[in-house]
Amino acid sequence: MISGSALCALLERHGIDMAAGVPCSLVEDLIAVLERHPHLPYVAAVREDAALGVAAGAWLAGRRPAVIMQNSGLGTALNALASLSCMYGFPAVLLVTWRGYQGKDAPEHILMGDITPRLLELLGIPYRVLGADSAGLDVAWAAREMDRSGAPVALLVPPGVVEMGRFHAATVPATSAAPVATPTPAPAALPSPRLSRLAALQTAVSALDREPVVHANGYICRESASIADRPENFYMIGSMGLAAAIGLGVALARPSPPTVVFDGDGNLLMGLGVLGMVGALQPRGFVHCVFDNEVYGSTGSQVSPSRAVRLDRVAAAAGYRTSVAVTERAEIDGALRAALRSDGPHFILVKVTAEEAEVPRITHSPAEIRDRFRAALTPPAQTPSQARPYSRR
Repeated sequence: MISGSALCALLERHGIDMAAGVPCSLVEDLIAVLERHPHLPYVAAVREDAALGVAAGAWLAGRRPAVIMQNSGLGTALNALASLSCMYGFPAVLLVTWRGYQGKDAPEHILMGDITPRLLELLGIPYRVLGADSAGLDVAWAAREMDRSGAPVALLVPPGVVEMGRFHAATVPATSAAPVATPTPAPAALPSPRLSRLAALQTAVSALDREPVVHANGYICRESASIADRPENFYMIGSMGLAAAIGLGVALARPSPPTVVFDGDGNLLMGLGVLGMVGALQPRGFVHCVFDNEVYGSTGSQVSPSRAVRLDRVAAAAGYRTSVAVTERAEIDGALRAALRSDGPHFILVKVTAEEAEVPRITHSPAEIRDRFRAALTPPAQTPSQARPYSRR
C-alpha cells in the first residue's frame, strides 16, 4: 500500500497545487493529509460536480488541480464532465475510487463498479488504474497526459491501494472560521420588480472595472454579452448550476480583484449546496449577484421555487458576510460598488421581471471563452504557475 502522505507528495512533485473533492473511505488518509497540508489546499465540496466547477475556476486562475471522488460520484458528475471539463478543456487529475471493484462490495456499489471504466471511455477520458508499486509512474503519466491533452484524466483507485486508518478526524486540527457579520434583516416582502434583467445587467456591468465575471448559462450570458463582451467574462454554455462553484474556484485562487458571479435563480437552486461552501470558506474576493425572475426562462418560463423562497435569506443563513435584496437601478449600483470595495463574500439578490431580450447566442467557442478569460486573469509578466495566492480563512 501507499500512504496518503506519499501519494500527496507524488501529486505535489508533478505540479498539482490544489484539490477539491467529495470524501471516500478508500482515500481517507490522503484527504486527511490534504486537510492538514500547509500549502496544497483542499476544498471540501458538497457534490462532485461542484468540485469540478471549483477545479475549473482554480485552473482558470493558474492552478493545476486534482479532483477526488468515489466512482458513484461519476454519475453525479457526468454532465459537468461532458459539458464543462471536457467541452471547454479543463485539465485536472481525477482520483476516482473504485468501489465495487471485481464485483466485491456492498450491493449498491456492484453495478457502478462494473461500468466505471466504460463511463470514462464514453466520456473520452484517458485513465489508468493506480497501483501501490506503480504509483510514481501512474501519477507522472496523469500529470503529463493532463498537460498534453488539456483535458481531465483519471486514476482509478481500487480498494487496498491507499492506506486507511492512519489519520482520524480527531487528529485534524479544527480551523477557526472568520467572524461573519450579521446582515440587516430583510423586509417581509420586496417591492414588485420593475426592471427587466437586461436593464438590471446594464446597471451591474456599468459598475465593473476589470473584475472577472462568471456567468450562469442561458439568457444571462447572452444579455450580458450584448451589453459588453469583455475578455473578463466567462460564459457558461452548459453545466447549469455551476457558475458559483467556478467563481468560487477563481476567487480562492486569486482573491484580487474580486470575482463576480452573475447567477440566475434556477441555476442557483440547482446547485444550492455551494452556498454552504462559500459560507464555510469565506472567500474575501467573492461577489454573488443573482438575477431572480422567478421563472426558468430558457425552457418556457416555468415557475421557479424562488417565487416562494427568499434566496437572500438562504445566503445569509449560509454565512455570507452580507446579503441584500434590491429592485431599483440605484440599489443595484450601490450594492455592487459597495461589495467590490469590501471583503466578502457578498450576496446580492436582484429581483427582475420575466421579460426576455431578443439577443444573439454567444458566438465564441468554448476554447475561446476559456483562453481569453484565463489570459485576462494572468498579466503578461506573470505565468499561470506564478499565481500562488490561495485565499482561505
